[in-house]
Amino acid sequence: MTYYYRLAVLPQDAERIHQLNYRAFVEEIPQHASNEQRLLVDPFHEENTYIVCLKENEIVGMLALRSARPFSLDKKIGPIEGWLEHKPQHPVEIRLLVVDRAHRRGRAFFGLMQGLVNWCKHAGYDAAVISGTVRELKLYHHMGFQPFADPVGTEEAKYVPMISSFAAYEKSAAKRLVAPTVNFLPGPPKIAENVKAAFANEAFSHRSAEYARLFATVKRQLLDLTGAKHVQLVQGTGTLANDAVAAQLSRIGGRGLIVVNGEFGQRLCDHAKRFGLVFDCLEQEWGEVLSIDQLAEQLDSQEYSWLWMVHCETSTGVLHDLEKITALCRARAVRIAVDCASSVGTVPVNFRDVDFASSVSGKGLASYAGLGLVFHQDVIEPDETIPRYLDLGQYEKYEGIPYTQSSNIVVALHQSLDNILLDPPQRFQRIRYCADRLREGVEEMGVEVLASKECANPGILTFVLPKGKSSKRLGDDLLLNGYRTHYESSYLQERNWLQVATMNEPSDEEMERFLELLRCLLGVG
Repeated sequence: MTYYYRLAVLPQDAERIHQLNYRAFVEEIPQHASNEQRLLVDPFHEENTYIVCLKENEIVGMLALRSARPFSLDKKIGPIEGWLEHKPQHPVEIRLLVVDRAHRRGRAFFGLMQGLVNWCKHAGYDAAVISGTVRELKLYHHMGFQPFADPVGTEEAKYVPMISSFAAYEKSAAKRLVAPTVNFLPGPPKIAENVKAAFANEAFSHRSAEYARLFATVKRQLLDLTGAKHVQLVQGTGTLANDAVAAQLSRIGGRGLIVVNGEFGQRLCDHAKRFGLVFDCLEQEWGEVLSIDQLAEQLDSQEYSWLWMVHCETSTGVLHDLEKITALCRARAVRIAVDCASSVGTVPVNFRDVDFASSVSGKGLASYAGLGLVFHQDVIEPDETIPRYLDLGQYEKYEGIPYTQSSNIVVALHQSLDNILLDPPQRFQRIRYCADRLREGVEEMGVEVLASKECANPGILTFVLPKGKSSKRLGDDLLLNGYRTHYESSYLQERNWLQVATMNEPSDEEMERFLELLRCLLGVG
């Protein structure tokens, strides 16, 4: 890898930053006096967040971000807002933007810009200001910066106050010179261009014949993909879909059993408690696959009316054998409900014998979040004891459209399902191929993948970081380099795990660059 980027957090980083600072702002731009140590310590050093550019483990470029006020520019020209027509709400100041002379003709600088933009979005800044040296004004313009005040400084070291926003960067030459950011998140998913275009169409009434035809088509697509007999679409998330399932389990009554081996199994218990359901928990270690023999033993230990579990436990990547578990339940006349938020669209599923299954329009279905999906086997009658919005019988009664619905979200899902249904096996094979390649690559580095290949959903890989390596720091650094991974959820940070979702079907080039980058950031090989 030619260049890679990370936050400056290592003990040895500070001195190397001071050395680069000295070469730039003492020896090259005579802004500060020389000293025997050849170190220049920024007065805001302790408040700065540094993004550094490395090649062969040497720092060859850097920039510093600082959001504390007053900015250094505030001190020179007064509060920056006084000079701006459109005042930012959360600005940050960029300082000490330096690329070593030997690396200025390469891509080091534009990679720094990509890291800067990704980090500013991540941190919630909406604009960046900088004192741009008059020697490089053309370069700053390429980054989307525009002057907003009179120049400051001396004749030898003159700077122009400049500002940029995300919108300006998107139109800049710098944006066109860096690789697009790669989405390795389980949600929001990577959205295809034709799905974006469908979503952007003008909205139309959910009471129109046009919407009724569209809605019926989407329901048929979902049933074709899953083998289910019925499906209802609720305007919300998977949490809402699971509340609707809990409401139906409350109608069944009796004692239930909930399988818990991860964050989302625990959430099912919370759903059940809030509905006053009577249930036992079959708890296992996070990352452990459910033993069919153990489940059978538990189901035989007393009379259960229903079983509720997560098909793919998103927090670990473990995928359970739904066919075998369904057969166990059917043999014992136990109704079965399954949370399939991360499995529909990423692996083949068959809900023919499943009583209830929940999913979402995002994740594996590769559309926008906003629709909860509830699949069910039997026709459901309305029940006045259930809150109206959760009563699947109300949806059934009104052919799935009892309340206001967004045509934009449904049109987008229709287009995404069209994409998937062109060749579902090809999609599933590609996801499996990507998972196998990434698993092979990270295991060669000595990084453990939590779920074994035999019991893992290929759509999600969970990396167990080696001792002394921080998943949060690694996730931050991957973001600077243009890879969005899943690491910020509290349940991942508590366990020092980082997740990569292959349900977005990354290209071979994106995967190989990711593995090379991972080696650099982990210091492997």
